Amino acid sequence: VKLNGNVVVIGGGSSAFDAARTAIRIGADKVTLAYRRTENEMPANIEEIEQAKEEGVEIITLTLPKEIIGKNHVKEIKFQKTKLGENDSSGRRNFLPMKDSEFTIPADWVIPAVGYAPDVKNITEGLTLTKWGSVKVDKFGRTTKDNVFATGDVVTGPSTVIDVVGLGHRIADIIHG
Repeated sequence: VKLNGNVVVIGGGSSAFDAARTAIRIGADKVTLAYRRTENEMPANIEEIEQAKEEGVEIITLTLPKEIIGKNHVKEIKFQKTKLGENDSSGRRNFLPMKDSEFTIPADWVIPAVGYAPDVKNITEGLTLTKWGSVKVDKFGRTTKDNVFATGDVVTGPSTVIDVVGLGHRIADIIHG
């Protein structure tokens, strides 16, 4: 796929930086990555951030997407500036929208790459969850329910594919004995 024009990636994690760097590599004229907190609060690691900058990704922080503007196709995105507040339940600083601070960025493409979490609400009957909402397991992947093992994002929280596949292989080896 050839991607041209202005690309705006929304997010601050590894997936957002992968998307931004890929957009540059497949032909985007300009790539802007927008994140609601500061660089210090980004979940992506520092190497990813620095490599993206070296490849030409523009990073804007303390911005919250409000509206995608355009009829039949994207023309621009309206953002609102934010400021940091107190720590939230995860230990990260909250972002607070600032009144009368809207601005727009031209965009031909929008790539949302915001956080995700496994949806465990329909599979957790009889299981113990951690304070983060993941399934609690021992070092062998056993849950608190007899003969039920768990692995992957439901245990670790959001992770890379390679990490969860590796963990899945490890738990499968343990189960097979």
